Amino acid sequence: MRKLIVFGVIAAALATAACNTVSGIGRDLSAAGQAVTSGSERAKS
Repeated sequence: MRKLIVFGVIAAALATAACNTVSGIGRDLSAAGQAVTSGSERAKS
């Protein structure tokens, strides 16, 4: 039973870390997309 609880805690910690990583990647991609959009708008002018 103790091993199951330890495994559950470790799995929860890894899931939380993965969510933060995916969230960070999403923000980075969003910022890159905005930079490309700004660059293309300036190139039109």
